[in-house]
Amino acid sequence: MLDIKFIRENKEIVQAGAKKKRVDVDIEALITLDDERLKELKEVEDLRAEVNRVSNDIARDQDSALKIQLIEEMRIVKDEIKVKEEKLKKIMEKWQFLMLQVPNVPDISVPDGSTDEENKEIKVWGDKTMFNFEPKDHIEIMTTLKMADFERGTKVHGFRGYFLVNDGALLSFAIWNYAMDFFSSRNFSPIIAPTIVKKQNLYGTGHLPGDVEDYYMTQDGDTLSGTAEVPLMGMYANEILDKKILPIKNLGFSPCYRREAGSHGKDVKGLIRVNEFFKLEQVVLCEANHETSVKFHEEINRNAEEFIESLGIPYHTVINCGGDLGLGQVKKYDIELWVPKENKYREISSASYFHDFQTRRFGIRYKDEEGKMHYAHSLNCTAIPTPRILVSMIENCQQADGTVKIPGVLQKYMGGKEYIK
Repeated sequence: MLDIKFIRENKEIVQAGAKKKRVDVDIEALITLDDERLKELKEVEDLRAEVNRVSNDIARDQDSALKIQLIEEMRIVKDEIKVKEEKLKKIMEKWQFLMLQVPNVPDISVPDGSTDEENKEIKVWGDKTMFNFEPKDHIEIMTTLKMADFERGTKVHGFRGYFLVNDGALLSFAIWNYAMDFFSSRNFSPIIAPTIVKKQNLYGTGHLPGDVEDYYMTQDGDTLSGTAEVPLMGMYANEILDKKILPIKNLGFSPCYRREAGSHGKDVKGLIRVNEFFKLEQVVLCEANHETSVKFHEEINRNAEEFIESLGIPYHTVINCGGDLGLGQVKKYDIELWVPKENKYREISSASYFHDFQTRRFGIRYKDEEGKMHYAHSLNCTAIPTPRILVSMIENCQQADGTVKIPGVLQKYMGGKEYIK
């Protein structure tokens, strides 16, 4: 959430940012409503102050007849306050709703564009894998090698269901264990995060109200989280942090759930787009400084790139255009892995920074050396998602004899085995 003072003082910038993100919001209407909010709030506060002042006079006055008169007058004023408070409540509800619609202002380096098709490639690593045989897709390979059971997965879960079995399951554990070692060496603290979260946490991260159809809800109105970013941000809600502990760098591990609403006809087979998966997520809280946010944004994205490079999988990195940014994101990079059988790159990681958009919603603050309060800045980046990483890994590492070569860095986590046969 942006500060209303910032919105009022920079309404043209905020409106232009919304346009770049393809978000339809009327900033002038919000400011008009804010004027009404401030007016009603002042009237309520003035009446309350009058009640307090007269109450003190009543306590001091010895004239009983005057006391009765003042008490009756204050009863009328209190009734007026109730009416105005009810009006203010309705205005506040509408104001808060509009405030939640206002997107963060994208960085000037973010390219213009409406969809992910207009994201800009900024880096390419590795040569696209070439084969001297006809390559297979991950579904055929994993089924033949008994690494996955899609048929029984669909029987049990339904559409987009899967079982990872035997070496498919072991390879996932190997990736998780390697990722824990890799990112811990970069001073990230490992955390196993809860998956069932209060809905307010998704408003805090900016996933709601926009993505409501993509989340599973419990009968109690809670939500199954689609990323560890949500609970790791909620972890510090309404806290005043000691600046000395910044930056906070956490590596969250959790199961994740997404309904994939609106994508029923996309990627209907295999492991690209599933309803439940596991993910490790880098989440950073740092001091409120743009240059510091930019520094950590580059760092966490580079962490993910180096992790992919250590697996030997070709990839490219893109900077997301305005229309492909979320409500709170200032800037975002996507890392996309090469998928040989599809002859295309597929997203595996996103790195974003938010300035104080999320922390203002969560109430996450710290005091500087002079005792001044600031909202912290927040960032996040996928460390690695499973099972999606298996798609590129298995297709790029397939051999002519039908086996799959296990990336060298994972072999020790697979009992020293070099191939899946």
